[in-house]
Amino acid sequence: MNLETTKRNYLFVSSSALHIDCARKIVKEGHEVRYWIESESEKNTGDGFVPKVEKWEPHVDWADIIVFDDVEGHGTKADALRKKGKLVIGGTPYTDRLEDDRSFGQDELKKAGISILNYKEFTNFDDAITFVKENPRKYVIKPSGEAQNIKRLLFVGVEDDGSDVVRVLEAYKRVWSDTIKVFQLQNRVTGVEVGVGAFFNGHKFLEPININFEHKKLFPGDIGPATGEMGTSMFWSKSNRLFNATLKKMESKLAEEGYVGYIDLNCIVNSQGIYPLEFTARFGYPTIQIQSDGLAMSLADFFYNLASGDDQDIKVKKGFQVGVRLVVPPYPFGDKKTFDTYSKDATIVFKKPIYDGVHIEDVKLVNNEWLVTGSAGVALVVSGQGSTMREAQKQAYSRIQNILIPNMYYRKDIGDRWYEDSDKLHTWGYLREN
Repeated sequence: MNLETTKRNYLFVSSSALHIDCARKIVKEGHEVRYWIESESEKNTGDGFVPKVEKWEPHVDWADIIVFDDVEGHGTKADALRKKGKLVIGGTPYTDRLEDDRSFGQDELKKAGISILNYKEFTNFDDAITFVKENPRKYVIKPSGEAQNIKRLLFVGVEDDGSDVVRVLEAYKRVWSDTIKVFQLQNRVTGVEVGVGAFFNGHKFLEPININFEHKKLFPGDIGPATGEMGTSMFWSKSNRLFNATLKKMESKLAEEGYVGYIDLNCIVNSQGIYPLEFTARFGYPTIQIQSDGLAMSLADFFYNLASGDDQDIKVKKGFQVGVRLVVPPYPFGDKKTFDTYSKDATIVFKKPIYDGVHIEDVKLVNNEWLVTGSAGVALVVSGQGSTMREAQKQAYSRIQNILIPNMYYRKDIGDRWYEDSDKLHTWGYLREN
């Protein structure tokens, strides 16, 4: 039977419902789905949209494909199931460590022959403060381990003598020493921040690859606290210089690991070179939601082909894509009282019943009404696409005008960076296809 007409069983294993929209999309495509969420505070995310289970392990035999969504120990589970012959999208202990342990990730890049920025790892704030004073320059403070998930702790220094970094380290020592056990000081360089990502099918990268631009600061113009993400612009591309100089050099190691899934490398590039910053060895969020709208095939079939080791190119739409995250208080901060007061069970209203490009995050369905749930304040991702970046922006923001959520906020400049960044990237030759 043709894969395009085969009905299959999909089991999603999630730490906090990160890929709930993927499951929802696959349900709509006519497949059977069972979804498990580990986090107690996120348990009702996706209720009404996706069937849930109390434990995921009893459903392994039922599943035709199992999809993991994070790196917090999921790689060990995914790897074990893959070795038993199950079709699995998910990491390995090695790929989990690439993301979770910043220093390990940088060392692996260096082993693969990829140039990296100088960095030094610390477990003591006093030692780091002394180091900056003795070696004055611009640095970036990057927590490792679980602390790196608290995005506001990443600090990008702007003072040439590192004095601002010293002040922040002194503050972290007083407030965050119990949370930040290991951190890096990485030399800061200026340039264009760009992500290069690709899907890996167990033995090779699939084309096209994905070039993306994250917008992490809360306010337009890249101002304010760092967030998990406020929006992303992207496009699909054939292999190019940026990819070949970075991720492509990891291909043999990923094949040795049997990794199946998406992997992204965030970089700073300038006229002097490419400087990889960090791995995302899993789906990105909202990257995967935006990418799912850029497929010219069903998401269910794409996932199945990927896990099966299919070598065919990914069927994608031409042009550009933009995704905007719609959030409510207390995002990007964690404050249960604020969430319960302003955002819990807030109604999401559509002026017209048009849902194209609308992706759920912390949302549930009750009596056919969309309600904000969870605890983080991330509600929706709204995407747009077009033959130009401006067309993609226009579609995304026009779709947002159809949505009403009390107290919602979002950035209105997602994709604006492209107009200047693209000139530089093309001038430097990094987007030249090979």
